[in-house]
Parts: sequence; structure tokens; C-alpha cells
Amino acid sequence: DGRLTFFPGNQTVDLPSINFMKRYGTVFLNAYTNSPICCPSRAAMWSGLFTHLTESWNNFKGLDPDYVTWMDLMEKHGYHTQKFGKLDYTSGHHSVSNRVEAWTRDVHFLLRQEGRPMVNLTGDRKRVRVMEADWRNTDKAVNWIKEEAVNLTQPFVLYLGLNLPHPYPSPYAGENFGSSTFLTSPYWLEKVTYEAIKIPKWSSLSEMHPVDYYSSYTKNCTGEFTEEEVRNIRAFYYAMCAETDAMLGEIISALRDTGLLRKAVVIFTADHGELAMEHRQFYKMSMYEGSSHVPLLVMGPGVKEQQEIPNVVSLVDIYPTMLDIARIPVPQNLSGYSLIPLLHKKTESEVSPSGPRPSWVLSEFHGCNVNSSVYMLRTGKWKYIAYSDGCSVLPQLFDLTADPDELTNVAIKFPLIVRSLDKILRSIVNYPKVSSSVQEYNKQQFISWKQSLGQNYSSVIANLRWHQDWLKEQKKYENAIDKWL
Repeated sequence: DGRLTFFPGNQTVDLPSINFMKRYGTVFLNAYTNSPICCPSRAAMWSGLFTHLTESWNNFKGLDPDYVTWMDLMEKHGYHTQKFGKLDYTSGHHSVSNRVEAWTRDVHFLLRQEGRPMVNLTGDRKRVRVMEADWRNTDKAVNWIKEEAVNLTQPFVLYLGLNLPHPYPSPYAGENFGSSTFLTSPYWLEKVTYEAIKIPKWSSLSEMHPVDYYSSYTKNCTGEFTEEEVRNIRAFYYAMCAETDAMLGEIISALRDTGLLRKAVVIFTADHGELAMEHRQFYKMSMYEGSSHVPLLVMGPGVKEQQEIPNVVSLVDIYPTMLDIARIPVPQNLSGYSLIPLLHKKTESEVSPSGPRPSWVLSEFHGCNVNSSVYMLRTGKWKYIAYSDGCSVLPQLFDLTADPDELTNVAIKFPLIVRSLDKILRSIVNYPKVSSSVQEYNKQQFISWKQSLGQNYSSVIANLRWHQDWLKEQKKYENAIDKWL
């Protein structure tokens, strides 16, 4: 959640490495994902293109492997390149359940797709390395800096992808389990200030926007939660962020120890945020700030120190920025704009040949846990969210200055604002057309999957993540699928 990198969010947990980057670099106050889910978000970051252009619709359908990433171009231009850890941009390693849930979101049924979010404390005060796989990858990156990077005669680019602070798989939820367990150790939990944790205000279920209700239900969050449960989920999430921050610290230390820190540009960001029980949801897949607002910090030669940039930016901007840093010509067809003019505080007249940066960012979502394609336009104080074809589901409009917690949809109150923002949105993406092609894609994918299984389709579907709900009224849900098809 990007809001944790600046005041007031950062009061809840100590993030020394983030603070170091703020002290010696720049923090973007309004950075957004272009799609709030792992694979499509990473596809946008690696390709520099919006989701509707790459057709990276869900966690299974990512970037075509033939796309040229910014790292490919840097390698072609003489950079030594190295990747460690989570990549997940051509296709996520996601279960059959995840795919089927994404394809069947247009079916008229409500089924829980996740385990109920919960916390799990492991180890004792000495247990520092909870997410061991991430630590192994961090160690690899540190060793690479100390043993390889330091001896290179050519420039290098190193990428390290972490899983944390993603919640952990929940085996109690069945064989196709989702990841609904917030896990940490006492060592990290002690870094969280419980008194500073804000308990989010929830609308009543009957007042929720229909798409929010579907999301909350499929994420298994419509039941009763005590204030203590909600506070713990948030605290454990913040503790997981503290562990992530320590891994960033290892990289910064390795660069400092080798004398490379003076010469290196360091960028820290994320594919999406975590709602952590805001809006009666956990996980991502939502345009609310907790899910769509990402951290983005940059430090290095020429980057202004202690700078806070209010401009809206998004992950597609990483591609042209990386090329700009490397002085490689930036392709013209990209969706993003280089961040270098903002980082170096240049005037508009000196800005890149692709013209001035637009005053908006776009995010879109087409995957599971949401029963409609969603499009978000963020500009000025407004966040406009349109759904599906723009008329079958009512839009949402939030004034983030007056209502930072996004509790009051003011779309009906400001019809002219809605009209003008919708016009901008349609000039960027023909969203009714995109929504319709995603619906068609989902149906065709489901049909070919169903045919590949032959007669036992229903027994396979009965054992997916939603098995507890499905098995209560199997016939009813099979009929709903038949009707959809």
C-alpha cells in the first residue's frame, strides 16, 4: 500500500529503508498500478503498455512472451542484466481455480472464492526471516552485487521481485486454497504501533455498490469481524511490510559497502496494494486506494533529495524512465511517460519528445473476485470508476481531498464532472468495447476448458476454491453456468 511510504500512513510501522530513500531521494505521493492484480500489473510495468493494449486480462493471461521489455532493450544497448525473484508477467503460477473464477465472473452466482482472512504468529522474537524464499532471493541479489556487479566494466541493471507483503496460502481452505493468511513473527510485530492503527469504517452490506458487495462476498468478508480481528489483520500486514523493508535495506547496504550506491539509481515500487479490511475486503482487485495506490521511491545521481512529487503517475512510466536513465531512445507507442523530468524538476518546455505528461492515470481490472470489467481514471482530486459498458452498472466518483477514505460516492451529486471524466476515459480506451471482448474471451476460455475435461467437468469444478458453497446447491450453479453459456 503506497500510502505507507508517506505521512500519515507511516506512523503505524517503522520502515527505516523507505525512510532512507525518502531522505536521499524522491517519493511519489500519487503512484498507481495500471491493474490491481499481480500478473496484469507486472505486464504493464514490463511492457510500458496499458492492460487493454496487451490484453493481459487475468493472472493466467499475462504478457505475450514476444513483447520487448525495457530490460531486453537495456541488454541490447550494452547493459549487463540480472533478475531474481518473482517475475510473474507472462503468466502467473496460478491455480485452475483462479482461472475458472476469472472466466465465470459473469455467471449469476455468488460463491466464496477465498478462505476467511486470518492472522498467524510464528516463531519467537529471534525469528527474523519469516518469508524464507524472499530472503534467499535477497541474499542472491546481495551476493551478485558484491561478487559480480562490483567487477563489471559495463553498466548493469538488477531486478529483485519479492512476494511479501502478499498474504500467505491458507491450507485450511482446501486444495485450491487462496492466500488469506497474514503471517509474521513477534520480531516484526513489535515494530507496529497498535495505537496508531486506524479501524476502517464499513458501509452496511445493503448500502454497498453491487460490485463491492460481490467482491466482499467472494473474498469471504461479509461475515462478522470483531474490531480486534480487523486490527490484527492490519497489524500483521504492517509487520509484513516491515520485513519487506528490511530486504530493501540489505540491497541498499550491499550497494553502499561496494561503493556503488553513489552511482546507482534505486527504484522501489509494487504491483498493487492490500486493502487489509478497508471497504470490508482484503487482497487487491479494487480501485480503492489501499489496493490501487502503490509505493514509488527513487534515489540516485541527479535525483532531488527529500522531494515529494504530487503528480499522478503509474507503473507504465517505469519503461520510459529506465530507458531515459540509460539514454536509450524511447519507443513512441508507449502508454507511459518518463519520470526523469519530475525527478530532476525540469520545466514543461524541456520535457520528452512524447509531449507533456497527461494530468490523469488509468487503471483497469478484468480478473476474478470482481463481476465486471472496471476502469479507474484518477485526475486532480477526483477518482472516477466506470464499470462494464458504462450504463448497466452505476459509476462511482470520489473526491479524495474531502473524502480520502472513499466512503461517499458523489457521482449523482456531480453529473457534469462524471460526464467530463467519462469523456476523457473514453478518449483513452473504448471501454464498453473492451469489456465486451473480455466477456467473450472469458466465455470461450471456459468452453474450451470444459470441453477438455469431457464428462467430469462438474466434479472438477466442485473441488475448486469455492467447493464449500458449490456443494450445497450444485445443480443450481451448474444451471447458472448453462444459462450463461
